[in-house]
Amino acid sequence: MLFKFTDKLGERMQKLLDKNKLDTLTPEEAIELETIGELDDIFSYINAVIAAQHHVHS
Repeated sequence: MLFKFTDKLGERMQKLLDKNKLDTLTPEEAIELETIGELDDIFSYINAVIAAQHHVHS
């Protein structure tokens, strides 16, 4: 059971990343992108811990 973004959140992140490349993010969108990025880091960490535990027990 891995943690991952919903399709909708993934699409939103991609849209914000695209706007960031074009330098057209609003301050609110910049905060939103940073928050989604932090969530992505947390999910990656949790998934790594789960994978490590699974590896130990199998």
